[in-house]
Amino acid sequence: MNNTEKPKILIVDDKLENLIALESILSNLDVEFVRALNGNDALALTLHHKFAMGIIDIQMPGIDGYETVQILHDDPSTEFFPVIFVSAIYKDEFHVIKGIESGAVDFISKPIVPEILRGKVKVFLDLHQQKEALHSLNKELFEAKEVAIAASRTKSMFLANMSHEIRTPMNGIIGVAEMLRSTDMDQEQKELLRIIEVSGNNLLIIINDILDFSKIETGNINLENIDLDLSKEIEQTLMLMRFKAQQKGIALNSFFAKDIPKYVKGDPVRIKQILINLVGNALKFTDEGKIDVVMEKVKEFDNKFILRCEVKDTGIGISEENIDLLFNAFSQADVSYTRKFGGTGLGLAISFELCKLMDGKMGVESEEGVGSRFWFTLELEKGEAPESDKFTDDSYEYNNDYEKSLHVLLAEDNAINQKVEKYALEKFGHTVEIAQNGEDAIDMFMKERNKYDLILMDIQMPVLDGIEATKIIREKEKELAIDPIRIVALTAAVMEGDEERFIEAGMNDVISKPFKMKDMMKLFNPKIARN
Repeated sequence: MNNTEKPKILIVDDKLENLIALESILSNLDVEFVRALNGNDALALTLHHKFAMGIIDIQMPGIDGYETVQILHDDPSTEFFPVIFVSAIYKDEFHVIKGIESGAVDFISKPIVPEILRGKVKVFLDLHQQKEALHSLNKELFEAKEVAIAASRTKSMFLANMSHEIRTPMNGIIGVAEMLRSTDMDQEQKELLRIIEVSGNNLLIIINDILDFSKIETGNINLENIDLDLSKEIEQTLMLMRFKAQQKGIALNSFFAKDIPKYVKGDPVRIKQILINLVGNALKFTDEGKIDVVMEKVKEFDNKFILRCEVKDTGIGISEENIDLLFNAFSQADVSYTRKFGGTGLGLAISFELCKLMDGKMGVESEEGVGSRFWFTLELEKGEAPESDKFTDDSYEYNNDYEKSLHVLLAEDNAINQKVEKYALEKFGHTVEIAQNGEDAIDMFMKERNKYDLILMDIQMPVLDGIEATKIIREKEKELAIDPIRIVALTAAVMEGDEERFIEAGMNDVISKPFKMKDMMKLFNPKIARN
């Protein structure tokens, strides 16, 4: 704000005469008033004006004053926006406390005492002017930071949306490939199918990298803290990667120190993800020799210990000037490596951030033409033996034993996914009827509510989405006093909090797209279904 601009005060009340009265009381202040007749208008005005403070009535049509202030303070750009509540009706102790808890800095009851209002407003105007004077000292830096935050947020939203959109067609590609595997094929067809499956799964890895990076950037990644058998998890991970090492004629060795606790508390998926990224990189850039994975305990304290893992290879190595680029997102040591070896350039950046989230560190020493040694540390808590997995067999057969053949209502608007999902269900012996959107699903359920055993509900559909359709079905069940039908989300939405949102809406379980046949088998097996 330059020296010629007056501070702006946002005044919000659904009665024009009250706004005029406020302006009259504060007319001796050198300020500019901006009026709003309801909460929605007030929120819109904050997008176009920079206010010193707000004076907001509580009782208004639409969203009231409490909700208006809560929304304002949930937005980082107006998080510290000072607001004084005024109210003729809500003036008891309960509402005063509620007003302060919602984010207001003060509460004045009507009829307003002019001297009190003027005094309080002047205090906040003085604070505002001091803040503006401080901001003007580093205005360029402040604006650059805001631009960077906005750009990062926009990029993260774009990446998350793109990963969602890509998952939908990927569901068709991977699903059809798995179905083809069960048909009669000659050797050439089997080889072509293998290429489709490998390419599809590689693309899915890239999508997951993009999504993970988006979650990390927006601070929306949560870690599990469960009991796990560390040596078992590590060895299972390396076992999967030894096949590729054998194909390249490379030895993949592992050394697990005996003093490392067998059971720990941690996030097995993320620990394995870090290891897969480091060993995968070593395999990618090593054409001969060996890769050694060494796990050791470097420190122990209380009920915790520091684990250090080292992945050493005899690959092409990295030049000293390129080492600093390794843990940066979307970069690799040399652009020619991207063309030759592929990848997003996100794997090491994601692993680096995951290590930090688990109170660890990551580093590298390398010599060009000799090899590299990547290492990471994690702070882990000692754990107990985990419960046996209810379902551990990754293989599947189509003739699984079920309690009965289910009659399934599939709500899915995408024609390809309809075919893939219907085929998969029928392979398991179930019968399927298709609803094109959420509204159709409700109609079909109401007409034949005793006919279906299960509803498979896509989330993003035209006319009515899966969440709203589920809520309406649950309401109909209560009205009719009938037993709730099992509803399972089948969705490409995999952002943090999505699964909780689906369950809260009344769904019983979730399958993420692209699904695999074993996902379907796990879901419909009555012994392991969530609900």
